Amino acid sequence: MNRVRIPLARIAHARSGDKADWVDFGLFAWNPAGYALLAREVTAERVRVHFAPWLPGEVDAWALPNILALKFVLKGALQGGGARNLRLDNLGKAMAAALLRLEIEVGAAELEAALQQPRVGWWEAS
Repeated sequence: MNRVRIPLARIAHARSGDKADWVDFGLFAWNPAGYALLAREVTAERVRVHFAPWLPGEVDAWALPNILALKFVLKGALQGGGARNLRLDNLGKAMAAALLRLEIEVGAAELEAALQQPRVGWWEAS
């Protein structure tokens, strides 16, 4: 099978926030084909490794298939909290952008299906 490496941004978007010393992500696929790839490839361990330079804590993950999303909570990610953190970024928001740079390896046909399948969202006609 032909395999390709892609950043998550090709098939997903993210929302995030931060509270105290935790960062909370929602990673949303644009369609069911993309969600199948996310659910298979993006694990708590892969997210922990991706953020290892910033993250001394653990990562919890939940699948939310009804909204084509994965939820991640990164514990200990903010060096004591937003008010104490010395990084000059938007904390959770910048980390969501960094999550979308995580690369996964998928089959070329799987990627094509995820890119060709219509996007789903609130804008769809009922």
